Amino acid sequence: MSEIRRALNKTLLATCLIASLGGLLFGFDTAVIAGTTSSLTDAFHLSPFVLGLTVSSALWGTVLGAGFAGKLGDMFGRRTCLRALGLLYVLSALGCALAWGWYPLMCFRVLAGLAVGASSVISPTYIAEISPPNLRGRLVMAFQFNVVLGMLSAYFSNFCLGLLHLGAADWRWKFSVAIIPALVFYFALFFIPESPRWLVGKTKMPEALEVLRRNGDPDPELELGEISRSLQVAVGSKGGNVFQWRYRLPIFLAISIGMFNQLSGINAILYYLNDIFEKAGFDKGSSDLQAVLIGITNLIGVTLAMLVIDRIGRRMLLLIGSVGTTICLFGVGTIFRLEQYQGSLVWLLMGFIGFFTFSQGAVIWVYISEVFPNRVRAKGQSIGSFTHWLMNALVSMVFPIAAARWHSGPFYFFSGFTALQFIVVILFFPETRGVRLEAMEEQLHR
Repeated sequence: MSEIRRALNKTLLATCLIASLGGLLFGFDTAVIAGTTSSLTDAFHLSPFVLGLTVSSALWGTVLGAGFAGKLGDMFGRRTCLRALGLLYVLSALGCALAWGWYPLMCFRVLAGLAVGASSVISPTYIAEISPPNLRGRLVMAFQFNVVLGMLSAYFSNFCLGLLHLGAADWRWKFSVAIIPALVFYFALFFIPESPRWLVGKTKMPEALEVLRRNGDPDPELELGEISRSLQVAVGSKGGNVFQWRYRLPIFLAISIGMFNQLSGINAILYYLNDIFEKAGFDKGSSDLQAVLIGITNLIGVTLAMLVIDRIGRRMLLLIGSVGTTICLFGVGTIFRLEQYQGSLVWLLMGFIGFFTFSQGAVIWVYISEVFPNRVRAKGQSIGSFTHWLMNALVSMVFPIAAARWHSGPFYFFSGFTALQFIVVILFFPETRGVRLEAMEEQLHR
């Protein structure tokens, strides 16, 4: 009965939705570049190498943001850091829209990347720490749902602005759209509480107890005691340092899932989606429309995953997705190698996106936020996010160069790594569904 009451708690739901809005800006800022590559190439006379550098500029910012966010989140609190990120989103969107040259544009894209990278650490950590075990997967996935919704919003706004024929300045309008949701995110954050687990770590017991009550915990005193005990054990074993032998499995899981997420080619394909379609023979307007279809598929995949992630578990989703993405990527590579059957390209890419968002895309932020103990969760999330964004930056920078020389090669490369992921998940990845955060370390040792 208590689980049903918690599932219907409006405060908990509203808090998670507000915190997950960082994912909407995450998705928009990373996907909007796909509709600007042609305009930026013409405006700044970019070579394939410089275009790759332009697209990956924000990603190098995400590497820095993800690397430092965990420590900052532990120092100043999850909610305070999210508010700072809201301001960064506003400034970066405004700066990109008004950029007076290529170098200023790169600076503001790096600033956007800092916000995106830090959001990928702080938002999932915060949501995981306020969520009950039976709902944690779905609530943390609200972040990923908003990432996908942000991507679809970027593709759709790019398509609509493209219909207006704004000329050489269309990239400015496309970047400027993010200003509105960034302002909404910033002001909404003033209505959410701090993480109860962070509050306990700072010995603010009354505040933590009040947050647990507001979020509908059926026995907040008992929950407060469990959180306090887990943190005391961590302190007694130098638990504040994440780089310990006892945390070797969570670290391996965070690094491997971050690497495989990007070695599937997901973001390289999303960033250069319009270019991929154009190389296959589609015109620019048609490419924008195909991108919208891909975005819709993305949304459908993550929605289906939200419905089942707390039922069939994280591990099974990863296994299903590995098989589906391997087949679809192999098919895309074959189309470019044979230079035939281009009509099937959109279906294979939709299949790839669907399988990815149903599995890796849905699981990554949930899984990383679960496998580390309370005392090192934010730092552990930083490790996984840092790996994710570092691989993202490298793959996205190299992809246009590799695709220009070997049209099919990158897709076969990505297909091989999604097949390898299936084997690694089978051998090493435990199931975390339904396990209380305070009991996760013991579960992983078993």
